[in-house]
Amino acid sequence: MKNDLDQSLLTKASISEELAAFAAQFKPQSIPSSVRERARLLMLDALGIAFASHGYDFADKAMAAIGELNEGGQSIVIGSKERLDTRNAILMNGILVHGLDFDDTHSIGVIHATASVLPTVLAVAAKHNRSGEELVSAYVLGVEVATRLGAVAKGGFHQVGFHPTGLIGAFGCAVATGYLLGLTESQYVDALGLTLSMGSGTLEFLNDGAWNKRMHPGWAGVSGVTAATLAKHGYLGTKLTFEGRFGLYRSHLPPGQEFDLSLATADLGHVWEVSHVSVKPLPACHFTHAAIDAAIRIHQKGIPLEQIDRVDVLVPAEVIKTVCEPEAQKRKPQNAYEAQFSIPFLVGTGLLKGRLTLEDIEAPALHDSQVLALAARTFYQADPNSTFPKYFDGEVIVTLKNGDVLREREAVNRGAVDRPLTAYDITQKFRANAARQLSEDRVAAIEQAVLTMESDSAQSLALALGQ
Repeated sequence: MKNDLDQSLLTKASISEELAAFAAQFKPQSIPSSVRERARLLMLDALGIAFASHGYDFADKAMAAIGELNEGGQSIVIGSKERLDTRNAILMNGILVHGLDFDDTHSIGVIHATASVLPTVLAVAAKHNRSGEELVSAYVLGVEVATRLGAVAKGGFHQVGFHPTGLIGAFGCAVATGYLLGLTESQYVDALGLTLSMGSGTLEFLNDGAWNKRMHPGWAGVSGVTAATLAKHGYLGTKLTFEGRFGLYRSHLPPGQEFDLSLATADLGHVWEVSHVSVKPLPACHFTHAAIDAAIRIHQKGIPLEQIDRVDVLVPAEVIKTVCEPEAQKRKPQNAYEAQFSIPFLVGTGLLKGRLTLEDIEAPALHDSQVLALAARTFYQADPNSTFPKYFDGEVIVTLKNGDVLREREAVNRGAVDRPLTAYDITQKFRANAARQLSEDRVAAIEQAVLTMESDSAQSLALALGQ
């Protein structure tokens, strides 16, 4: 189904109704064991990042502001003894999970679903004394909804400056909350309709490295909880949320942008998008990973930097606005967030250092004269062979002063569904991130609690994370 409104939708079940019917009948035993295992690993990854975010300026300032807004409550903040009301805890935990831009991505939907859904289900399940099994089930349901709705747009939201994690994540959070609150089928439809007026988030932060994006997932969670709770009490939401003439895709995509509504529900309950979520091996925008890894491989060839004349990077045309423009700022990022979305800086780092760590995007690394010199000689082109958004691919071409050319292509980005990080890789990443704040014993205890959460209560898990 493309852009034109199909009049038969007025008599067929809407996407909201199909999703509502699925959610109303959803049971833990509906989820294959392999999907549940993957879900626990994705949650473990996100929690490690949340621990690592403590001590960064953005986290401290967010906590100060949200603490001032807090109206009391017992919801935990990951890695803190602070307690907040439910919605403020979701907002804060979303900031922690997404704050380092190290969290997972569903490539087809181009969305960081875990960053919004996990803080939501953690707070709501603990508040309502749900089991760990129900928490995992709500997480899976929320991620399924968010990633599928994101996939419909085929990457088009970025082209007009909307951030799908905030915009679409809210719908996943509404359904996940609805599951934990026990919504009826019609209430799910209302919740999705109400969320249409709540989901938000733009990419304007790309122009100055501002912190807006960090709050998008948590705000999506706040919106989802609000919409689901209103629906529970009979507040009516619109019905053609996704197909309507002012529905999600016609109001938030550029004119002429194709979208495929069938992707929202295709093979629902048979194909599990949770299994298609990619875990990041590098702390930067996922669109940059292929180029970084290609640059690292060129570094390993041992070419002296003074021999490099210019660097050309091939990237998917759809990501140029995000990681290549405006050129002057991308070549000389002023803060870590700008660096994480800068092809020139990140490729220069890979060429010089043969790695990319959190330390490589912070001061003083931001002012490394050798990296900046490479960035100044780095240019981009749209990749004619890109398979975006299936893969976030890319290629680096280094031309030496003697005319020799070195090139490395990353056709399938590391961590993608066809090149996934293993369970071992993910647990190692969790341990390294969590260890930035926690003792070795505490890291091990939390890892155990997360990976066995389905045999315990949501409250027990929350307490383990919030001490």
